Amino acid sequence: MSSVNLPNALTLVRVLLVPVLVVALTAEGGDALAATVFALASATDFLDGWLARRRGSVTNFGKVMDPIADKLMVAAALIALVGLERVAAWIVLVIIAREFAVSGLRAAAGQQGVVIPASKWGKAKTAVQVAAIFVLIVAPDSDAVWVQALVYVTVAVTVVSGLEYFASYRQTMEDSLEEDQTPLSAAASASASTMESRSSSSSRDAPRR
Repeated sequence: MSSVNLPNALTLVRVLLVPVLVVALTAEGGDALAATVFALASATDFLDGWLARRRGSVTNFGKVMDPIADKLMVAAALIALVGLERVAAWIVLVIIAREFAVSGLRAAAGQQGVVIPASKWGKAKTAVQVAAIFVLIVAPDSDAVWVQALVYVTVAVTVVSGLEYFASYRQTMEDSLEEDQTPLSAAASASASTMESRSSSSSRDAPRR
């Protein structure tokens, strides 16, 4: 299937919107434009996945580029917000570290033939991250209690979702190991039964003195 389709085009649009978002955020009085660009990019994130599933046009290009585009958008926005002193640097480091860790885990799992699907916590993480970034862009006071509460909820959900992915990977690997060992155990039992049967047969057929 060709990788040139509408869902993948939307993914590329999201990538191209990243520098526009950063420039708008760092420009004087560019918050309104930045909020509009971020909202548009977030909408394409939902739309490209929905279209790909509805049209049956899921491609390898889309599987690779879609999460990359998401991470670029989130990381670029957060780093720009750190420069504007609207969010603490350690919070951004935690969020970005989680994204790199999960990406590395999925890459390692993929090489072993294990697919780690998006979980409910992962989807919740994406939703709260988008909400927090949008609020940090448009809120007149980023130090307001409700804004900071949303930021800390985002950090908590981000960390929990990351831990869930690692737990899911570990459980998948343990289940796979058990499945691999089960046929070996069955074969060993069958072999032992065969040897025992042959031994019994040999004893019955042996000449009596």
